[in-house]
Amino acid sequence: YLRNYIRNLFAGAWEPQDLSPLPIHVPQATQEEVQRCAELLSRARKPLVLLGSQAMLPPTTPAQLCSALESLGIPCYLGGASRGLLPPESPILLRQNRRDALRDADLVLLAGAVCDFRLSYGRLFNRGAAIVAVNRDREQLLKNSDVFWKPRLAVQGDVASFVVRLAQSLSGFSCPREWGEQLREAERRREKEIRDKATVPAPPHLNPLDLLLCLDQLLPQNCILVADGGDFVATAAYILRPRQPLAWLDPGPFGTLGVGGGFALGAKLCRPDAEVWVLYGDGSLGYSLMEFDTFVRHKTPVIALVGNDACWSQIAREQVALLGSNVACGLAYLGNGTFGTSWHLLAPGLG
Repeated sequence: YLRNYIRNLFAGAWEPQDLSPLPIHVPQATQEEVQRCAELLSRARKPLVLLGSQAMLPPTTPAQLCSALESLGIPCYLGGASRGLLPPESPILLRQNRRDALRDADLVLLAGAVCDFRLSYGRLFNRGAAIVAVNRDREQLLKNSDVFWKPRLAVQGDVASFVVRLAQSLSGFSCPREWGEQLREAERRREKEIRDKATVPAPPHLNPLDLLLCLDQLLPQNCILVADGGDFVATAAYILRPRQPLAWLDPGPFGTLGVGGGFALGAKLCRPDAEVWVLYGDGSLGYSLMEFDTFVRHKTPVIALVGNDACWSQIAREQVALLGSNVACGLAYLGNGTFGTSWHLLAPGLG
């Protein structure tokens, strides 16, 4: 019985297999769709671009996409893997007040961004705004449409090449200066609020805003940031600035905790000269903590920063308000007590 089972399990295992790459079909927008978007954009007074991870897929390079966005000059919010596409000092890069900007915008280009819970299923859009959605996948393209939002133009095609072609068709386009200045002024006010909050003491612990602002000043140009956490990572996402394209890796829209160790290992092996940082929450750390043994054995040094507040705070914040209990969310400060669990001692213990 067992021999038959093994024989069936490995049947054909030694027969030659075709290992050539599978053909990849990349849908492309039609010229009519590009032109239709160009017409809508040319009439807009308050346009906005929301870029998603899908925009970073080949064949268009990040440099080509960055050049196209800067040529258009439209204010941009970058999400997911697209963080870092624009340099931190870019005048069109926005990180704060996205909800307010969407409320005021009269045209929104969803360039790979998906209208799910992150955009409140479309409820954040100005009711009169023209929404142009571009996505390779039709299901993601029209996600939650006809409920709280409806695209004026829905394009099933490659995001990055669409933006490049759009910029080429609008070579003389200039985004209204007043709109950009309005958003940048709101950005400056919000950044000041964050800096002010960072000065508030939090004895005997650290103010996480102050910690992350200090880290942002120290990060080198060649750093790669790996985010693996909830509350701490959510804070880091609006403070830390990736220095270059494809230098931010996070758990994705559903917050799939535990990716930190694997992402860091892969990043360091692909870019051995990069300084790789992992931003852990003290809950998510437990999922890939043992990978420090892997880092040592494979000589792939990374730096881990643990935001330790002895709590699953992102869950507790809503759970306590809804249910009146922090059960299964509250952790404890162990080790030296006052200053938290001594996570740093585990690294030398693993080599």
